[in-house]
Amino acid sequence: MKKILVIEDDADQRIMISLFLRSENFQVTLAENGRVGLELARKIKPDLIVCDIHMPELNGYEVLKALRDDMATANIPFIFLTAEVDADAHCRAIGLGADDYLTKPTDLKHLLLAIAIHLKTISDQNPPTCGSEYDDSYFSLPSWRNVTYC
Repeated sequence: MKKILVIEDDADQRIMISLFLRSENFQVTLAENGRVGLELARKIKPDLIVCDIHMPELNGYEVLKALRDDMATANIPFIFLTAEVDADAHCRAIGLGADDYLTKPTDLKHLLLAIAIHLKTISDQNPPTCGSEYDDSYFSLPSWRNVTYC
């Protein structure tokens, strides 16, 4: 079972994400702020981290930078899930080494897809099907994971 650490200061968001991910058979650990999240990441070495940006004690950028600077955690896939829609924030996140950047509110299926991609539980040859609301061409872009955002 893959371990996911969710770092989110909003309790309702934390619970919603946790319940969804657990229903998808992930082991979920929760952190209510950046400091606790950083400590847990170093302790449990999750397979992936989902993190907000604006949080008390340490913000998401500070958490990401600390993780990327530590060889023990530098390669853990890191997804920002944030209400910050500003292009500069997105560029900063990618520049610091975030693997993905999703904005709230987001359909949890999009979060699940991002997680699957970064955990490599899907392959380029077997793209996921998310139901009839998605056009197959969405998944068939040849280099969509190699896009430079900034």
